[in-house]
Amino acid sequence: MAAISVDLIISAQWTIPVIPKGAVFEDCSVVIDQGNIVAILPTTEATRKYIALEHTELPNHVLIPGLINAHGHAAMTLLRGYADDQPLQNWLEKHIWPAEQQWVGEDFVRDGTELAIAEMIRSGTSCFSDMYFFPDYAAEAASHSGIRSQIAFPVFDFPSAWGRGPEDYIHKGLQLRDDYKDRDLTRIAFGPHAPYTLSNGPLETIATYAEELDSHVQIHLHETAIEVANSIKEHGVRPIQRLVELGLLSPRTQCVHMTQLDEQDISTLVEHNAHVVHCPESNLKLASGFCPVTTLLDSGINVALGTDGAASNNNLDMFGEMSTAALVAKAVSGNAGAVDAHTALQMATINGAKAMGWEDQIGSIEAGKSADLAAITLGTIESEPLYNPASQLLYTNAGSRVSHLWVNGAALMIERQLQTLNEQEVLTKAKQWQRKIAHNR
Repeated sequence: MAAISVDLIISAQWTIPVIPKGAVFEDCSVVIDQGNIVAILPTTEATRKYIALEHTELPNHVLIPGLINAHGHAAMTLLRGYADDQPLQNWLEKHIWPAEQQWVGEDFVRDGTELAIAEMIRSGTSCFSDMYFFPDYAAEAASHSGIRSQIAFPVFDFPSAWGRGPEDYIHKGLQLRDDYKDRDLTRIAFGPHAPYTLSNGPLETIATYAEELDSHVQIHLHETAIEVANSIKEHGVRPIQRLVELGLLSPRTQCVHMTQLDEQDISTLVEHNAHVVHCPESNLKLASGFCPVTTLLDSGINVALGTDGAASNNNLDMFGEMSTAALVAKAVSGNAGAVDAHTALQMATINGAKAMGWEDQIGSIEAGKSADLAAITLGTIESEPLYNPASQLLYTNAGSRVSHLWVNGAALMIERQLQTLNEQEVLTKAKQWQRKIAHNR
């Protein structure tokens, strides 16, 4: 039988497909055609059955699904290190919000998002969720780079550089949704910032639109003890119950942070099939608290991972986020077996895909799915001796050893060289912003 012609074969020493959980394949190849995974086979069989226009051989690498950063504020990368070591409210009200009021505009968002995307590509992220001002410019930057994205347009009660108020934000966001409805790599979601920055009317409006349009909603929720206490004082209920009463909690809802949860809150999440996006490093840095990840997972709740913005992290490395998530879960639960390497990898891949409603296309290496893949170099001083590839990915700072990244079968990075972004231009713009902001601080 004649060999079948395909676009690309990637052959790696190890492949961790995520589904089935715990599987590690040795000396296998992923066969790709027209952006989709055709087959995962032993390399000897793959090269016999298929002939590829391009064959990428990775003899000292592990191949995994591209990582999914389920929550962030990409443009805030330009404020990395701007206001460290502050509690959340002080950090926001006295530092970040004044800086944003002074600097945020179209150029800030475009340049900051490009910087963030470059960093994410270099650390293995193939899909990210963003919530920030001027989401049209963030979407444009993502589209230009070839990365996959969920752009959650922000909604607040108060005006900003991007909009006059909730009606204006929603109007502009719906227009953005129309503009991108036929784009395969970019989806537009609702991004009501938080219960404490929105009154009931806009939240109810968003709930109605989200149901009618079958659109996802991402919201900061139960981030601090103060937030929960203020909600009880002002509304008579905890924030999550307020969302239930307004019709905003559903299988389309992505609840970000969730550090302050009691048993009833967890039961509410289960009842409404809502998703949790865990941002452990940002939570730790802002002293916001601990998300009870082990309890959530044991309750059957889908838990994804996000970095939050680089202004409160201070990096966008999902490998670091996975490691921190696993270590914190062990300490919080008192169980050294909590969130093992394969569970953490699920949280950073297929769980993020589920939260965004993208699990039929991304999040695992399976035939029929999009070829969103990352390759990581092992065999280095930092990763030897190697007994368990999944463990090495989780606990040895693997983000800096990502060598290749593909989205929909297209290479965004080859041997750590960016293919769709000009690294020097990105760096130059970042340094220009630093000088401008520091000089006028």
